[in-house]
Amino acid sequence: MNDSELAVLIVEDADDCATTLEIALSSISNVVIRHADSAESALQALDREPVSVLVTDVHLPLMDGLELVTSIRRHPRHSGVPILVISGDADPATPERALTLGANAYFGKPYSPAAVRRKIEELIHAHSI
Repeated sequence: MNDSELAVLIVEDADDCATTLEIALSSISNVVIRHADSAESALQALDREPVSVLVTDVHLPLMDGLELVTSIRRHPRHSGVPILVISGDADPATPERALTLGANAYFGKPYSPAAVRRKIEELIHAHSI
């Protein structure tokens, strides 16, 4: 990754969902897309390289996506990373819970890949100001 590139980290254990997001985000210029299949892998990736936006599913093995949001918000070095949560969770309280824990945005499945891309572009722009 060079200085002009921004990284979007997708935390998703379902390959088809990760691929859909990767395709939707591939049209954003100067963005490198990284993938982690668990919250633990995502935390390791955050420690290795800067991330401009993190996109996470709620249902992940071991640590779930909401626990990941909490962990990132508590970590001084990563607390400002914009986070977008995507989930097919049937619990109507999940969106509010994600936002209360510190997510910047929430999308329920099924979602519009174009709407997710626009929101990520907004978060990248707001974070880089």
